[in-house]
Amino acid sequence: RRQAGNILARHRDLSRSRWKNTCDHIEKGGFSGAIVAEHALRRFSSNNDKFEVQIIDSRDYPMFAAHEGQEYLRDGVKRTWLNDDLQSFTPTRFMPPKLMGYEGRAVVIDPDIFAAADIWELLSRDMKGKAIMCRMRSGPKGLVDRCMASSVMLLDCARLKHWDAERSFEAMFDFTQDYQPWICLREEDRSTIDFFEPEWNDFDKFTPATKMLHTTRRKSQPWKTGLPTDWRPAERFRLFPPVAWVMRARRKLFGEYAFLGNYKQHPDQHQEDFFFGLLKECLEEGKVTEDFLRNEMAQNHVRHDAFEVLARTPPLPPATQPPSAIDSVLCHRFSPLFSPQR
Repeated sequence: RRQAGNILARHRDLSRSRWKNTCDHIEKGGFSGAIVAEHALRRFSSNNDKFEVQIIDSRDYPMFAAHEGQEYLRDGVKRTWLNDDLQSFTPTRFMPPKLMGYEGRAVVIDPDIFAAADIWELLSRDMKGKAIMCRMRSGPKGLVDRCMASSVMLLDCARLKHWDAERSFEAMFDFTQDYQPWICLREEDRSTIDFFEPEWNDFDKFTPATKMLHTTRRKSQPWKTGLPTDWRPAERFRLFPPVAWVMRARRKLFGEYAFLGNYKQHPDQHQEDFFFGLLKECLEEGKVTEDFLRNEMAQNHVRHDAFEVLARTPPLPPATQPPSAIDSVLCHRFSPLFSPQR
């Protein structure tokens, strides 16, 4: 599934633009998510001849392994870089412009984002001269810090010639580049950024309007239920700083993942069924095998009851039906008193 050999192809005209799909660090189980994410993109598009899907594998870039265990700057705090951390892939979000020779268009997404509409609608839209289209983060990160969500971006690569992911990554380790403003796009010229509809990066919300579902609440990602937590929480809380002091003390005294517990059941059964419906199709089509999935389970990348969940997951409706059809089909599994999250 490593298709990095085709990433450098250049496309100058919109009809030959490329879609770029950024993969989580494969050893930590993001690869399963990336395969399902690629499947969803193809499943819901009626324009598959107009774009390509590629997965950026962080193992192909020595800079990540070279800094294992070293300190870097994150939100004003020195943290330890761990390639096994769930979110160690995030600097690859900024690779497509350089990989494409600063030509053409790209869309970049995280591996926990699953299309429910035709991605060509986004890839071919009028950017009105902007370099980046995205949405704001939710909660304090968006309201207080004015952080933009780089987890889904539409990019005009020719306007991003100042992007060099390796250079910015290296600068984090001499403490001249802070991870947080980089990943939040706060260092970009604001006049070059515009916003698309939030449904293109719908945070933990699956409605008839959803175009891409982002299972952004890491604690309850549906394929991880019951597994030990493998991501590290923030250590800066501007609204109530004492929380940060406690989290920092926990890490220093007991270790990076101490007392973080296990992944929880996803609160919205619709989202769990959507993911496992897509995964079931991947198995049926041979995009993943049972042996591959069992190996992922053995490494704690995928929940240990995955096959039981797959067995009880209803098939998804045809891709020709709108996302609202998915919502209504899944509703039939529940009593009339149950109403899906909105």
